[in-house]
Amino acid sequence: MNGDRAAVSAGSGQTVVSNARFRALKHRNFQLFIVGQLVSLIGTWMQTTAQLWLVYDLTHSAALLGIFGFANQIPMLVLASVGGYVGDRYSRHRGVIATQTISMALAFVLAGLTLTHHIQVWSLITITLLVGIVNAFDVPIRQAFFVEMVGKEDLPNAIALNSSIFNGARVVGPAIAGFAIAWVGEGMCFFLNGLSFLAVILALVAMRIQPVERKPSTESPLQNLLEGFRFAMRDRPIRSALLLLSMLSLLGLQYSVFMPIFANDILHVGARGLGLLMSAAGVGAVLGALQFAARTNYKGLAKWIAAMSVVCAIGLIGFSQSHVFWISCAVLFVVGFAATSQMAATNTTVQNRVPDELRGRVMAVYATMFMGVQPIGALFAGGIAKRYGAPATLATFGTFCLAGSLLFAAWVVMRLRAAQETAHVQAELRR
Repeated sequence: MNGDRAAVSAGSGQTVVSNARFRALKHRNFQLFIVGQLVSLIGTWMQTTAQLWLVYDLTHSAALLGIFGFANQIPMLVLASVGGYVGDRYSRHRGVIATQTISMALAFVLAGLTLTHHIQVWSLITITLLVGIVNAFDVPIRQAFFVEMVGKEDLPNAIALNSSIFNGARVVGPAIAGFAIAWVGEGMCFFLNGLSFLAVILALVAMRIQPVERKPSTESPLQNLLEGFRFAMRDRPIRSALLLLSMLSLLGLQYSVFMPIFANDILHVGARGLGLLMSAAGVGAVLGALQFAARTNYKGLAKWIAAMSVVCAIGLIGFSQSHVFWISCAVLFVVGFAATSQMAATNTTVQNRVPDELRGRVMAVYATMFMGVQPIGALFAGGIAKRYGAPATLATFGTFCLAGSLLFAAWVVMRLRAAQETAHVQAELRR
């Protein structure tokens, strides 16, 4: 590889990729994965937007929006470690196929109930809980599966490109959903999401994955589950980055739960405006992920995490106080850029430092501290918003995130000074 140029021989079974920003796409399996993911994730974001709107349309309750978010994410807190354990013991390829197939079936069930007018709040939340259980297995297995598709060298780029695709779908999906809800209703959004899963399932089936031998463990299942957590907490850079990401997830990312309230009651832009607000955050997130994908040097990740965390927190406070639609969209763009950059940098920090035999379990810790704490935050946010209102709640959460970001930044500065002093002492000793 030379600068932004990379060439792979024709006999290697890989495609020539010229731009370092897209170097992970030289792997055929990852090409298939990305195409399938893009189609499937557009459907997923359509369903997410339609579900939020349907819950609010049925109840007009901030508290129930919080309960909805809680039901969607609480399985990640409880079961992600089990999913990581499964990913380290069994085929990750087959595991992802299984989770995507079950998710497709649940989307069709949700579509059927909605289109036949049998949907109730309790059934909507029950299906959301089941989807969350599937995701608790899917996320750590899929994150660990990346290394089998692209290898260790191109893993950081694959993480960033996957984040780009995720957030690209976040731009398109909510925008389509906003118009689809108005024209054909929420049920068709759920049905189209079910169809979209066929793309990723077919892509996964078409992959050629080298069999990986899983060494049997002599430890008990409980010890195996805890090993990933012990490793993550012993490694100080991983621990610090994950704790900061956990704060962002617990408090900062709750702005998405309040989106229907801001769209309907504060900005007065309805379902179409809701889709555009979510898409604005998605556009920023795509650019943030692509900016990170362009990096070829992954030094200084701690400084980048600190900077993006501060920017994200300030953006959340700004969004909470905005009453102008285009200003809200602009601020959400910045929030999306900063939050995704922080997530990609944290994911890369973790993946670069973990041994492959622990990858599934440590990525389960990542998933738990990132996605698993969201339901607690959603429930907490819904209750506070019911009493004090969504803007005041989000402003308070943003302030806490800013304080945590500044503490992390101070730790990074002290760490860099200590490293410089150590290097200076060593240089003096060599004289």
